[in-house]
Amino acid sequence: MVVARFKGRHFTADVILWAVRWYLMFPVSYRDLELMLADRAVEVDDTTIFCWIQAYAPELEKRLRPYLRPCTGSWRVDETYLKVKGSWTYLYRAVDSRGQTIDFLLSAKRDAAAAKRFFRKALGQPHTVNPRTITVDRNAAYPKAVTEMKSDAELWRRTRLRQCKYLNNIVEQDHRRIKRLTEPGLGFGSFRTARRTLAGYEAMAMMRKGQVRRIDGRDMKAQAVFIASLFDIAA
Repeated sequence: MVVARFKGRHFTADVILWAVRWYLMFPVSYRDLELMLADRAVEVDDTTIFCWIQAYAPELEKRLRPYLRPCTGSWRVDETYLKVKGSWTYLYRAVDSRGQTIDFLLSAKRDAAAAKRFFRKALGQPHTVNPRTITVDRNAAYPKAVTEMKSDAELWRRTRLRQCKYLNNIVEQDHRRIKRLTEPGLGFGSFRTARRTLAGYEAMAMMRKGQVRRIDGRDMKAQAVFIASLFDIAA
């Protein structure tokens, strides 16, 4: 049973999921959340909260995906920078013409191989479709990646690539949401922890955008109930 994922934990599932939701929704540090929980008579160490995020954030994102509304075929793709273990890395992100999140990928490099990995990952999601248009900046890696994927029949041959920076304002603005969430942590200690945490950030961002079917993006209670149901827990 799904509830078995919480067996052996010192704290109840509802406390754990409350902490996970709040950390992934708001720009707070682990120590901030430790104090918030203490104010609610829950004594838990910040390192324990970190372990909860690593355990449940990627699981949340995986379980959330099948419930997302379909995205449009107009993709807006861009990369932003994040610090991992003291070095800058690239977070590939894509939204559709309505600002709905399509997918994301953390990469150590910014080249055609990384762009292809990102496109393949995005195309494999249950809420995406083969794009009619892909709007990107002037990064020369994108035309190479798209051409090769069309040649290999991985991408629809009539997909149009547009290299126009101002048309990508929608995704550039969307980066700010993720940047705000990562600032309190002052970077990540490893690629693994970064990827797992980012999966949770993006999952909650999709929920707050209203991408989950029948869940209002501003209805915190409905979101809490839905997340509990994903883990087979009564909210």
